[in-house]
Amino acid sequence: MSAIAGIYHINNEPINLEHGKRMMKDLEKYPADDVQTWHSEKVLLGCHAQWITPESKGEKLPYYDHERQLAITADAIIDNREELFEKLQVKKSRQKTMSDSELILLSYYKWGEDAPKYLVGDFAFMIWDERKQKLFGARDFSGARTLYFYRYKQRFVFCTVIHPLLSLSDVEKELNEQWLAEYLVLEGTIDAVNTSITPYKKIEQLPPSHSISVVGDKITFTRYCELTPGKQLKLKSDEEYVEAFQEVFQKAVTSRLRTHLNVGAQLSGGLDSGAVVSFAAKALKENNKSLHTFSYIPPKDFVDFTPKQLLADERPFIKSTVQHVGGINDYYLDFDGRNSYSEIDNLLEVLEMPYKFFENSFWLKGMFEKANEEEVGVLLNGDRGNFSISWGYAMDYYSILLKRLKWFRLYQELDQYSKKVGGPRLRRLPDIARLGFPVIDKILQQGTTYKLPTIINPEFAKNIDIYNKLKEYGIEKSGWFPTSTIYMERKRHFENLFIWNAGNTFAAKLSLRFSLSKRDPTNDIRVVRFCLSLPENQYVQNGMDRALIRRSTEKFLPDNVRLNQRIRGVQGADWVHRMTPYWNAFRDELNKLIADKNALKFLDGQVLKRALVKVDEGPRSEYATDPEYKILMRSLIVYRFINNFA
Repeated sequence: MSAIAGIYHINNEPINLEHGKRMMKDLEKYPADDVQTWHSEKVLLGCHAQWITPESKGEKLPYYDHERQLAITADAIIDNREELFEKLQVKKSRQKTMSDSELILLSYYKWGEDAPKYLVGDFAFMIWDERKQKLFGARDFSGARTLYFYRYKQRFVFCTVIHPLLSLSDVEKELNEQWLAEYLVLEGTIDAVNTSITPYKKIEQLPPSHSISVVGDKITFTRYCELTPGKQLKLKSDEEYVEAFQEVFQKAVTSRLRTHLNVGAQLSGGLDSGAVVSFAAKALKENNKSLHTFSYIPPKDFVDFTPKQLLADERPFIKSTVQHVGGINDYYLDFDGRNSYSEIDNLLEVLEMPYKFFENSFWLKGMFEKANEEEVGVLLNGDRGNFSISWGYAMDYYSILLKRLKWFRLYQELDQYSKKVGGPRLRRLPDIARLGFPVIDKILQQGTTYKLPTIINPEFAKNIDIYNKLKEYGIEKSGWFPTSTIYMERKRHFENLFIWNAGNTFAAKLSLRFSLSKRDPTNDIRVVRFCLSLPENQYVQNGMDRALIRRSTEKFLPDNVRLNQRIRGVQGADWVHRMTPYWNAFRDELNKLIADKNALKFLDGQVLKRALVKVDEGPRSEYATDPEYKILMRSLIVYRFINNFA
């Protein structure tokens, strides 16, 4: 992948080439195979290129098409090349060498601003249309590549990353308090619901699934893609559904193996990454190539405190997959001496913003480093699989059977489910009833839902009116949507762009830093649309949850992995254990935080003081999931970040 940049003067003032040089200079911190710029009188385009695919080797970017009077700079890998060749009537003799950026340019020439609808892959690009005097660009449907910009007076400037924009003289480095308020209130790893804002007040970003058109002083944003369940696919048998899935998933995996370097994959002991690895290895074997897998393991002295149904060290399942699949060079990485605390500054510098997934942060970054050492160009993963290929929650499906009065079917399913998972078949009926009829929980409240304490300063929250603003998105004071069914959660997952943004930003910037491309076949738009079209009984059947992927990986994965419904891997359980040597430094910095007036304008000092009592008692590994430990780490990351604005 690459970093792109550009400047467009809306008036007739000529481009200051020094500004372009300064932006490209700021990109020198990232590896590059080539660095080029192109300019006309009022437009400058730049590309800090990393050659990942065979067609990108030696590619000239930015590229200017004299015949069509179009110029492009692109950070893109397009996966539906054969389909586009046919629709664009590209000659056979040109197909093998045609770059993805040329394909994008031809698509724009044919379909205009509708072009992004026809593209499958990870992309962010900008095109200068000389005839129409228009700058047009787009970001892929889930935001796998980033694209930031700012508009100031008569100038529009864009870049893959933020810091080159801040280097220009008329851009002030100012904290965006609206973004920070959303970040502090939202649950999970979500950063902000407004996908057009960033932590920097004057820097905006193009949201996923959107295109941008700049003509004169008019800027237009268009959402070109929405993922909602369409017409349900109806096939004759379960076997036909499996065959159809295998076809679309194999196409998604194979199209992501396109690199002149090695192919790698993150591998856990579960179904999603296992499915990706098994389908990838199959395709690579046909070309006498091997797959490099990278698996995280806890340090040798870590004692697993998790319940028996959870597994912190997934090596038994991982090795079983490796042995069964074959053609794999497997690496098991414990990242000895590294931890969530010691990596904060480095990750803030790479990401250019705070992050919430600190438990896994250091080893996710470490996998990119190791993959880079092994000359990997494409690093596969299955991060999005839970809502696509491995969808299928048994209890929720059984609640539907209960509501529809399918008593006999429900009894059969519970009987088979109990044999696979263990326990009496009727013991689960009260839980199923609660899922099917939420009113029961309102009448018979039992316990409380797990929730992190709110860390936003109440006065700051009031001044910025954050709760009313989030209410416009349907989000409650809890920092999330109202309690609903898992089916509604899935619907929201694909409809709301902000759910995708934080994780993909993390992957995009680490990819750029380590000169490789992280690719997720479970997030392929063709796979997602296929999965959304299936009836629910393809996802849960015969007592088997996540049934589609379990049936589709028969012979691909070993049965102890494929049919495992009892044990689940848990990653990040060792983060407190790893921080033990740094605990005093961690505690001392937290004490500085709760005395820092600037930080306490945003963070609730009283909540942090109460949580700090536990830290003073010393590190306890079993507190890795403790809400107060978690909010202290999150607050510390924010503290480090906002100090950059002091």
